[in-house]
Formats: sequence, C-alpha cells, structure tokens
Amino acid sequence: MTSPPVAVVGCTGLVGSHILQQLISSPQTFTVNALMRRPYPHPIHDPDSKLKALISTDTSTWPDTLGTTSSAALFSALGSTRTDSGSLELQRKIDVDLNVAIARAAKESGVKTYVLISSNGASSASRFPYLQMKGELEDAVIALGFDKTVILRPGLIVGGREKTRMIERPLHLVANLFGAVSGGTLKDSWAQDADVIARAAIRAGTEDAAWDGKGTKMNGKMFWVMSQVDILALGKEPQNL
Repeated sequence: MTSPPVAVVGCTGLVGSHILQQLISSPQTFTVNALMRRPYPHPIHDPDSKLKALISTDTSTWPDTLGTTSSAALFSALGSTRTDSGSLELQRKIDVDLNVAIARAAKESGVKTYVLISSNGASSASRFPYLQMKGELEDAVIALGFDKTVILRPGLIVGGREKTRMIERPLHLVANLFGAVSGGTLKDSWAQDADVIARAAIRAGTEDAAWDGKGTKMNGKMFWVMSQVDILALGKEPQNL
C-alpha cells in the first residue's frame, strides 16, 4: 500500500531534519515535497529517493511553490531565533507570517492534515515574545480549518543542533546526563529527543489509529494539541508507515 505525497517545511532544522529522514526512509512509497533554502545537508540512504527538493533562497515564493504540489499532509518545523533573524520583527516574519502564508497555501491546494512543531507554553497571551508568536501561529492555523490539525508542544528539544543557543547548552548537558543514567525517566517530563518528536509528528499526521480517543472536534474539523506526555507515548513506538 502506497501513501500519498506529503510536504515538509523547516526540514534542515533539528526536528524537521528528523521528520524528513524518517519520511524518506519509510518502506512505503512517499513522495516528500520539501521546501528548502539550501540543498539538504545530510546523506540520504535511498537510491530511489522519494525526496522532491523545492529549493529557493527567496522564501516569499514558498507558498506559491507549495500550491503547485499535490500533498495530503504538511509538516511544519519552520522557525528561527531573534539572533539568527536579526531582530524580533524579522523573527516574526518567519515564525508567524511565513508559516501562516504557507499554511494558507496548503489549505487552498487541498492539504487535509497540518502538523506543526510548536513549543510548550505557547500562548498568544504570553508575555514572552517567543511563546506569544508560537501561540499566535497556533491560533491562525487552527482557524484555517484543516480536516486535521496537529500541534506538538515539546519541552526542551534535545539533539545535535548545528547551532545550540548558549542559554540552552547547560540544559542539554543535564538532559543528556539524566537520560543516560535513568533510561530517560528523569528527563522525559521536561526534555524530548528530536527523533522522538519527529516520530510522534509523523504518526499523528499519517496514521488514523494514532487519533483513537484523541483530539477535539470543532466545526466538523479535528485538532489535537499534543503535550509532552502525548509526544512520548506516540514517538517512542515505531510508526507504521
């Protein structure tokens, strides 16, 4: 049984790269439409790769590009930092404006399922700019009314970043230490591994069975805000792709 095409944006980041790798290594025949600013930097161990890289350094073209694809689901791990963007205003243009534009284009092109990597504590009413932006994005994509909207709210994301924020480095060391000495039990409540988050995202976005007893129905549409507990429960089991 083949699976329908999917799209990924933010796929060179920590969680997004795991989402992309897991999708293209699936035994099912996925076509993965990946919006990228640069070629994918990691090796793809698949001679008949399912990856369709849509590369443009002009991110303003991404919504129109996505609209030309035929994808059943969109996975967004797109995000930036104030340091990388240059200012809070420029970060908002990526984290909120570009994400919303891509989500809107996805809805108009017939995407049925939208999966967003957000953050624990996200709220449009937050006094913290980062969490406020994440909350505004969540509100906007839920309002678009995809058949299924999945929002993952992980805690500290653990993994091999190209750039680790200085403030996070001690937390990463503690999380890795706790994970090593306890088999994960001391870290799981506040830090999750990127590959686990990716696996949970894919399962929620592609497996109907993952939704058993989960999610909330609103105006005939389903949405599921996944807590860290949900992420671990779904992400630590292998997906049935």
